[in-house]
Amino acid sequence: MFKFLKLVQENLIIAIPAVMVIGLFYGYFFDVSNLTSFIVPLTFIMVYPMMVTLQMNSLLHFEDYKLQITTQIINFMVIPFIGFGVGYIFFPGNILMITGIVLTSLLPTSGMTISWTGFAKGNVSSAIKMTIIGLISGSLAVPLYLKFLIGKSVTIDPIKTFIQIGVIVFIPLIAGWITHITLSHIFGKEKFHKQIKPFFPPLSTIGVLGVVFVAIALKSKSLIEHPFTIAYMILPVITLYILNFIISTVVAKLFFKRADALALVFGTVLRNLSIALALAINVFGKEGADIAIIIALAYIIQVQAASYYVRFADIIFKKEPIQEVC
Repeated sequence: MFKFLKLVQENLIIAIPAVMVIGLFYGYFFDVSNLTSFIVPLTFIMVYPMMVTLQMNSLLHFEDYKLQITTQIINFMVIPFIGFGVGYIFFPGNILMITGIVLTSLLPTSGMTISWTGFAKGNVSSAIKMTIIGLISGSLAVPLYLKFLIGKSVTIDPIKTFIQIGVIVFIPLIAGWITHITLSHIFGKEKFHKQIKPFFPPLSTIGVLGVVFVAIALKSKSLIEHPFTIAYMILPVITLYILNFIISTVVAKLFFKRADALALVFGTVLRNLSIALALAINVFGKEGADIAIIIALAYIIQVQAASYYVRFADIIFKKEPIQEVC
């Protein structure tokens, strides 16, 4: 089972479209009214496993403060507003679609940030710290950004949103932290990190695919009746990622060496789509299905874009020469 989940996790670019197609036909031919009851447990399954893998003690080291500050400036002072602008240009008057793009741009970093930084031989320790800072800061900032950017067009209750953030992020975060400490104590840190921790990330794949399935199934009849809707939605998502990659790459090349630069790029471009997906469904109710489709499409673009960026990393950022020890 673990090997299967690991395979699915490594091939989300195939798994997510497949689940979207299954959800499309299921929702068209079967009653989907009971699917909403699965949203909360699927959300927990999606978020909790990645919390177990976080190394909270990395926040105690501040030697890379310039890199961390630059990353968060891009994450919170640049990208959300670009996301809003892209949504406004492509979906004028359609506030749900705009909200989908905004949510896609609001929550920076995920476990993928650490993984892809490692694949590109970037600064993994800084990427871990970016992930934790981005997760906590983004979760606290989301209600305020939503209220500021789209609150005039749709009713946003910041208190309700904060409560949902607590359920979706902070309860799994605390549970994951307790699990991390407990298992490290029982099995020892070395065994935990090498043998036990790798089991958790693939488990979140069940939640991701489950929430995508529910979102598509709930909107299946509308999507089948309007077959070009997916193409209409995916173009602004691609635009957002292109702009994000360009901005992050330029800043990284100007101010940082290769390893730090790669951490910055993946720490600002890759978004925490799992939490965005959970928020879309839990905060916006049935209307959240429209928002969730955009976020599901972002999964496909994000994985594909990250893989291509790793391939060209040595061209974009020249390899630093290895110093010989005399």
